[in-house]
Amino acid sequence: MSAPDGERGARPVANAPEGVADVTACPARKACAAPDPSRTAAVFFVGNRLMLDDGVGPAAYDEIVAAYDIPDNVTLLDVGCMALDMLSYVDRCDLILTVDAVDGTGDAPGTVYRFEPEAMARHSGPEASLHDLKLVDLFDAASLMGYEAEGYCLGMQVGNPSPEQFCVGLTPECAAALPLLAETVVAELSRRGFPLTRKD
Repeated sequence: MSAPDGERGARPVANAPEGVADVTACPARKACAAPDPSRTAAVFFVGNRLMLDDGVGPAAYDEIVAAYDIPDNVTLLDVGCMALDMLSYVDRCDLILTVDAVDGTGDAPGTVYRFEPEAMARHSGPEASLHDLKLVDLFDAASLMGYEAEGYCLGMQVGNPSPEQFCVGLTPECAAALPLLAETVVAELSRRGFPLTRKD
């Protein structure tokens, strides 16, 4: 994933855990929405577990599944790479989040970001995209079919997303920040009316 547009001007989010940067005027500062079982959400955890920090999305998936009970109206998906076959989720879900590796921000590895899909460039720039299909591209395709959903992206600046050999795990900086990323995903779901319950 390339750096979101305007990311270098990011600032801390009010009332968010230290280390989370806001790339847009995200409505996360508003009060939490009331839970509504009739609404549905999906979270796409994007990345390759065999490529060090590129696997930060799947690692966050593991962290959340191990610590929380997931309600019936929330679907968590360890998807590897984004694909157009996910269009059906845009059709039937009210909220879609993606969790992915971010590179080229100039910030320290382990920095966590929250931004809207449009903040990600639709086309590759000087910083190469780790994953060519982004949430904004999925929403562009969905709009042509009359599908619509609310969407936000959560990401972490990585240290090494391209090891010379396959390697499972994260660099120390990203591993240390993984709980923060997982907590940010859970907090974002709660703000949108999809609270998760921590396991006993």
